[in-house]
Amino acid sequence: MDLGTNTFHLVIVEVSSLGFTEIVHEEEAVKLGEGGINKGLIKEAAFERGIQCMKRFAGLIASHHVQSLSAIATSALRNAANGAEFVDDVKRHTTISIEIIDGDTEASYIYKGVKSSGILDNKNSLIADIGGGSVEFIICNQHEILWQQSFEIGAARLMDRFHRSDPIPPDSINALNLYLEECLKDLFQAVKQYPVENLIGSSGVFESYAVIMEKEKERDLDLKKTKHCAFDHLELFALIERIVLSTHQQRLAESGIIPVRVDMIVTASLLVRFILEKHNIDEVTMCTYSLKEGVLAEMIN
Repeated sequence: MDLGTNTFHLVIVEVSSLGFTEIVHEEEAVKLGEGGINKGLIKEAAFERGIQCMKRFAGLIASHHVQSLSAIATSALRNAANGAEFVDDVKRHTTISIEIIDGDTEASYIYKGVKSSGILDNKNSLIADIGGGSVEFIICNQHEILWQQSFEIGAARLMDRFHRSDPIPPDSINALNLYLEECLKDLFQAVKQYPVENLIGSSGVFESYAVIMEKEKERDLDLKKTKHCAFDHLELFALIERIVLSTHQQRLAESGIIPVRVDMIVTASLLVRFILEKHNIDEVTMCTYSLKEGVLAEMIN
């Protein structure tokens, strides 16, 4: 289980000598950070949604006779004053033990997940995993991690801080960009030390981009059967610009954007554009593998 700030994921697999076969893949928009993401608190309604989701997941786990279980929690729970209370309540209601991991461990799992997709090669790549609470950046290749860091500047945090009116006004965009300039100095220094040739967007908003762009070409993209796909950088920049200028209703009408991402996709897109422009990156690829696949890879191996 990957228990994120926006979405809780449950993946149940059957393991064989050839790897694993997915049996169950459930996700629920719990929105654990709603209303309290920058206050360090899980609000009562979000807390209850999380508990109910975990009860449902526990039922699925029991019905499939799961023998080995890992439940990993990230930014929202590690930063919330009542995060430990949530963990205790889940244990009491379901017997599931949640492990709250730090940002460095989260980045390591993301690397393992992306690597297991087969997308990495000998060149240095920058992986970006944009969650609701945190963003993980990893400079790596198929052999090793050269640098990694987690930043508590996820899309939900940025939205709460900068996206107060819709469409987001230019002065808010400027303020967000200045904020990123300040927050991401360690990343800038790392890219100078380890130059990268491409950006790999791990799941999340990058999946939305891929689905939208394929739909516009009258093609369907099955994310559960797709490990990765490359973007045309001009088409990607045009889509990001369209999203940034859009209203809530326009985004809501876009079938490629899942409901929990309808508003957060704006600040996430501004972050993506900032990174691409800052480092003059034209080659961008989406990878559907992320933290949960990294945890699976470690459990199996």
